[in-house]
Amino acid sequence: MSQYQTLSLPANLQHIASAFASVDRQGQVIQLNPNDPSQYILASRHNGTSVTVYGKKFDTVDYQQLASQLTDTGLTGVQIIDALDEQSDAALSFIYQGELADTTWTAIKEWALANTLDVWRLAERPTINQPGLLLMDMDSTTIKIECIDEIAKLAGVGEEVAAVTEMAMQGKLDFAESLRGRVGTLAGSDESIIAQVKDNLPLMHGLTRLIAVLKQHNWRIAIASGGFTYFADKLKDDLGLDAAVANTLEIVDGKLTGQVLGGIVDAQVKADTLGELAQQFGIDAKQTVAMGDGANDLVMMAAASLGVAFEAKPLVQEKADVAINFYGLDALLYILQR
Repeated sequence: MSQYQTLSLPANLQHIASAFASVDRQGQVIQLNPNDPSQYILASRHNGTSVTVYGKKFDTVDYQQLASQLTDTGLTGVQIIDALDEQSDAALSFIYQGELADTTWTAIKEWALANTLDVWRLAERPTINQPGLLLMDMDSTTIKIECIDEIAKLAGVGEEVAAVTEMAMQGKLDFAESLRGRVGTLAGSDESIIAQVKDNLPLMHGLTRLIAVLKQHNWRIAIASGGFTYFADKLKDDLGLDAAVANTLEIVDGKLTGQVLGGIVDAQVKADTLGELAQQFGIDAKQTVAMGDGANDLVMMAAASLGVAFEAKPLVQEKADVAINFYGLDALLYILQR
């Protein structure tokens, strides 16, 4: 079991999950009584409006606290959403028929934050059971670093570049202008420093599982990055991605010139890439997901059927459809419709 995939059911639910493992699902799930989780039925999967919670710790007290906050929404049941692979993690989906007041949702989010739980208000969204497209940002989303910051450290201008990167990700600077400025500080640096970074790209937690399960369900997966092809192309090859779009660093005689070749992959280019790839792969627009962490991902996320903020800046979390704050990229598997 991965440390990122460990939602533990309350002790009195363990026997339910264990028994269910031997059931031929056929689209069915365990549905709990909201007021008494010891009472349950095998029910048809519900893909309507819900509050879904995912995290490492979730005990009976947590269950009752969340259920009590949703009593005024017409809470009808709580379904156990289990893994699509051999992992043992799960999520709980609290299904309601009424309206979820903004004040109630704010209180639930604050409760989840205090308990290090990811919680999502879900309605109509892409389904994993039909071909889809996931387009991800690269730096600080697909991988755990900002590549230009790592290059800059090796070039001796790390603090200067990192400060500009942070402001750009918060939407306080024009992305294209800031990128050209940051790349300009690297002029004259040896190509070997970017090779060092390329050889040590730390994958984001949950990435390999997410890719494996999505591919099993005929999804296409791609990167659209304001970073560089030097790294995006390696990830495409190593992970078996369907496409990678990024900026090209100019290198002459083994040295960085401080220039980017061609146009900059900015927010609009990322959004355009989503549409172009969906058309290329024959993916319905309703089956598109975009995931990122910075302000330059917002246009892409808005263009997708589902925009997912991952460990994102506050502005991005505010505007995204859902946010993953505490767990791996594979938490997306519990957000998509089943």
